[in-house]
Amino acid sequence: QVQLVESGGGLVQPGGSLRLSCAASKFDLEYDYFSIAWFRQAPGKEREGVSCISPIPDDPWYADSAKGRFTISRDNAKETVYLQMTALTPEDTAAYYCAAIWGRQCKTNSDDVNYWGQGTQVTVSS
Repeated sequence: QVQLVESGGGLVQPGGSLRLSCAASKFDLEYDYFSIAWFRQAPGKEREGVSCISPIPDDPWYADSAKGRFTISRDNAKETVYLQMTALTPEDTAAYYCAAIWGRQCKTNSDDVNYWGQGTQVTVSS
C-alpha cells in the first residue's frame, strides 16, 4: 500500500531552522505522476497548504506565509520530498503533513489529496 512518512519535526527557537522529509514508498511506477504537497494544521485551525512540488518542479508553489522562508525540493530517485524551513516563528507551530496528489500539476486543496502522511509536529518556542 502507498505510504508517506514524515520526519524532521521537533522543537526549535524562533528564528531557527528545520528540514522536514517526506519519504514515499509502495507507489510502484506511479510516483513520478504525483505532486507532493505539505500541509499544516494548528490547534483550532483548518488544515492549510504550505507548499507543493510537481514531478517536474519548474515552479513550486508556496503559501504567502511561507514565501521567502521555506524551500521545497524533490529527489525523484529517492522518492523523497523535503521542506527546508528557516526564520521560523511561533505562528509556524503546527502538525505538518505531506500529501500525494495525483497529477503532474500542483494542487493545494485538502479535498484533492489521495494519500496523507501521519504528520510530524513542529513547535517554535523560546
